[in-house]
Amino acid sequence: MKRSSIVLVLLLALLLPAGNFLVSAQDGENPFEGIPLEDLFPNAIDDQERQSAYDALIAANLPDARDRYEGETLTIGVLASGTRGVISGPVYYWREAFEAITGAELEIIEIPFEQMLTTLTVDFSTGQNTYDAIVNASFFYGDYISNEWIIPIDDFIGAEGFPVWEPDKVAAPLQQLLKWEGRQYGVVFDGDAQMFYYRRDILEDPEWQAAYEAEVGEPMPVPPRTWQQVLKISQFFNGKDWNEDGDPDDGVSLHLRVGGQGFFHYMALSAPFAITPADGDDPTAVTKYDNVYWFDPDDMTPLINSPGHVRALEFLKELAATGSPSQFGWELGEAWDNFLNGNAVLLYSWGDVGSLAQDPNASTIQGLLGGAPIPCSEVWYDREVGEFVEDAENPNCVGNLVGSSWHGVISSQSDVPELAYYFLAMQANPSILFWNVTYGWTGIDPSSTPHLFPPAGEASVEDYVAAGYNAEDVESYITAYGENLFNFPITQSYLRIPGTPEYWNILDIRLAEAMIDESSPQEALDEVAEEWEEITDDIGRDYLLDIYQRSIGYTPAE
Repeated sequence: MKRSSIVLVLLLALLLPAGNFLVSAQDGENPFEGIPLEDLFPNAIDDQERQSAYDALIAANLPDARDRYEGETLTIGVLASGTRGVISGPVYYWREAFEAITGAELEIIEIPFEQMLTTLTVDFSTGQNTYDAIVNASFFYGDYISNEWIIPIDDFIGAEGFPVWEPDKVAAPLQQLLKWEGRQYGVVFDGDAQMFYYRRDILEDPEWQAAYEAEVGEPMPVPPRTWQQVLKISQFFNGKDWNEDGDPDDGVSLHLRVGGQGFFHYMALSAPFAITPADGDDPTAVTKYDNVYWFDPDDMTPLINSPGHVRALEFLKELAATGSPSQFGWELGEAWDNFLNGNAVLLYSWGDVGSLAQDPNASTIQGLLGGAPIPCSEVWYDREVGEFVEDAENPNCVGNLVGSSWHGVISSQSDVPELAYYFLAMQANPSILFWNVTYGWTGIDPSSTPHLFPPAGEASVEDYVAAGYNAEDVESYITAYGENLFNFPITQSYLRIPGTPEYWNILDIRLAEAMIDESSPQEALDEVAEEWEEITDDIGRDYLLDIYQRSIGYTPAE
């Protein structure tokens, strides 16, 4: 949202008392007129939130579609998180507005994360065709495309009568998750990438900087650029009472429980240990040895137990030792809470942390947050030459898209594909999507140039301050998130083949075993590789190899 839009929003907020009936704010008939704000946004927690949502709704200038869709029903599948839960929350939140402007009914069906792909696979393959649209995880694409379960949406984009959104403004790495071989299948909603967070007030404190230099023997880098620097800082602060609450505090805060999404920590950290850029003019070119992370692109041999991956897991164990022992039983929210409540000095995770830090109900650190791109590594393994490279001055830097990057797709069996696209495009409209991004409870992370700062983006610090953010926090957080998406020379490849959830579940289990010393990093990753080979053979090696090569853009040598 540009500054002019924010000014309009603020003026509307002043002119329209909270809780009042809506007045016409569009040319011609206003489809929302006469609907109390409490009815239009029943899931809002207060009048201020309702008013801000209404302002975003009016700024979206949605086309009235009641003459086309009156009486129809749209059924959408979403992550089972509830009416104010991550990802599902926004679907519920905008339901009444969607129904008012289309005359249709929106039926929402929640699906637990661990059952989601299985549920959808059974539904599609048995012809039940329950869902018209799905807010899905990006790693489902291998199954969707190979089975033709979803449709491309190129013909809908820009067509008259639908909400406006701009696919070209989605950050380029994330754009690729919405496409397959050049065709658009997904509508932007959430954009996941892990970045680095730190307590700005602590790391920038001259007294702590002096103490660090005295103990470590070198100046503290703020923010740290490499994982090796992160480890030194975390080791220094761990066990010290740096928040002055009378108890020893943590260096880092991680979530490492099986099922707690800790394997995403490993992915983001391991990328610069295990991936090399291509030689020549295009460092992003995919070769047998470069810009590959998961499997050998010639034969699907797992790379997960290669030396770079093993070194990364050994490093993650060292880093985890600089935090609370409770981390090994923490899920995502518990690790976030530990950091947001001032008990850890470092954390790396998704963009949610930046927005949640601004919520006084979730955070005690508003005004104290620092953000930086995901760190690089001073050590990495070059598979082509078969040895490690060490270079502290020119570390290996690799961006990531770890997570789900949840977004909408349309079933190929839907009877109402146009209505489905209307709803998904409404969520992707810049005004509504910016609202979703700024409210941390939604789980919607920045994805597009309207959310990011120049030169990559169009937003301003003032845009976020108007939404309740601390200016210094958001300048650090959003700048870093934009650098994560635009400034890295290469980005970790995303796994989008049939069986992805099964591959990842095995990785999650074996990583956890290594973290609590039930096996060594090498033993754990050897187990992963062996079990991955079994999955590959069960599904079909040649079948998966073709999909894998297409998904990462690899052309085998003749």
